[in-house]
Amino acid sequence: MEEKIETEVLIIGSGIAGGTAALKLADAGIKVVLVTRADNLYESNSYHAQGGIIYKGLGEKDSAELENDILEAGAGISNPRAVRIISDEGPRLIEDFLIGRIGVDFNQQAGELCRTKEGGHSIGRIIHRADETGKAIESALAKMIQRHPNIRVFTNVSAVDLLTPGHHSCDKKAVYEPLSCVGAYLLDQKTGFIIRCLAKQTILATGGLGQIYEFTTNPEGARGDGIAMANRAGARIINLEFIQFHPTAFCYPGAPRFLITEAARGEGAKLVDAAGKPFMQKYDKRGDLATRDIVARSIYRQMLETGAANVYLDLRSYIPAGKIMERFPMIRERLLCYGIDIVKDLVPVVPAAHYSCGGVYASVESGETTINDLYAVGEVACNGLHGANRLASASLLEGLVWGNRAYLAIMDRIGKVGAYREDINPWQGVVDQEADLPLVAQDLRMIRSIMWNCVGLERTASRLIRARTDLGYIERSIDRFYQSSKLSDALLGLRNIARTAILVAEAAWENKQSAGCHYRR
Repeated sequence: MEEKIETEVLIIGSGIAGGTAALKLADAGIKVVLVTRADNLYESNSYHAQGGIIYKGLGEKDSAELENDILEAGAGISNPRAVRIISDEGPRLIEDFLIGRIGVDFNQQAGELCRTKEGGHSIGRIIHRADETGKAIESALAKMIQRHPNIRVFTNVSAVDLLTPGHHSCDKKAVYEPLSCVGAYLLDQKTGFIIRCLAKQTILATGGLGQIYEFTTNPEGARGDGIAMANRAGARIINLEFIQFHPTAFCYPGAPRFLITEAARGEGAKLVDAAGKPFMQKYDKRGDLATRDIVARSIYRQMLETGAANVYLDLRSYIPAGKIMERFPMIRERLLCYGIDIVKDLVPVVPAAHYSCGGVYASVESGETTINDLYAVGEVACNGLHGANRLASASLLEGLVWGNRAYLAIMDRIGKVGAYREDINPWQGVVDQEADLPLVAQDLRMIRSIMWNCVGLERTASRLIRARTDLGYIERSIDRFYQSSKLSDALLGLRNIARTAILVAEAAWENKQSAGCHYRR
């Protein structure tokens, strides 16, 4: 069955980028529909961000220094305009919106926001809420969104595809119009109904793609959904070869690859071998505070050299016990479940897929994509800010800044948009056969294994050729499977993971030059 709804703005995703845009639009009187595939508003990449958010150095504006740090981390290919915008606009938005409007309670000492230093930063400028900064921001955002009269929230609702007249109009002559987005088909996971959501403006804020890899720090919803949908709709996708692997994911039998925040090294922790000997200095003069791409590859090489299955993070020898418990209470609690006390024990870690520096091309000024009336913000988007490698703690700030910029652009444009498109076809799927879940799981395992082994930390021509061949075959099989099965969130995720994996592999193949977190050996 199908339902139809209309809204001025449809936002797909509930992280800091989508949430910021939603709340600001709603405050301005715009009617918003916000959808998330999760069963609550909190679940997102933003929620799981531990370390903090870039603010500014104590007692100084810090704009020029921050710009230099972002550009250096990005290996010289960051968009200078994006770097200038985030440096200039970020601090004010933290003060006015995160602290002033939604009341995020960042850690303070003697009346000043606590600042710490992370890899790639020249000074301490990261503010935080213990080691659960993302949770603090998302919790505050969600409370405001849930009680706002201008926002309708749909949980357990998965986006199927973006609506474009060229693809979905019953008038075949619509194919001659400029490419535009007029909403999305949405799947209600509980009823199985398809919602035809017509919108005057649509924002993609679907987050990352870590789940295309065998090992990732990302939550299960980071499947590349927005990238895959935008690609099918005809949007430009850029820089997808630049996949950042976080150096320190918890490595323990039977445990998920839980992220150990970079702030631990910012506070003084060191990477060590099984004998407790630090090793990063031999790979980079900045040691443990080198940028993430360098630290991750250094760990990978150290493991190859020694034959070890992991390295270790040593907090106990370099950070006072009281400071550890004050600064990293959530991490300590999580690891105690596995018999590891970060105050007393070394923490086994390995790299894991963490962040996509590329994505759907988005205008640096507004977040608008190459499809009219479609915006992309947050990790799903690429405005060039991160270049070839993201600077630590830049992601939350990026979502905040471009969530705000998309809001400003929509406020300027929405009054000029005409009536809702009534020529969009209802959903055409009529198949009732349930998807074979063991086959879904098998295809997922195959894709993730290929991506980890062939399009991972180090890439070679032969591995990329193999990946492109195998992924192409798997996607064709999945497409036949998709066409003959009843829709489910798991099936949508498999389809999107396959498409996104191919886009990453193709981008890695096309770019023959190593830079940042894209390393061709």
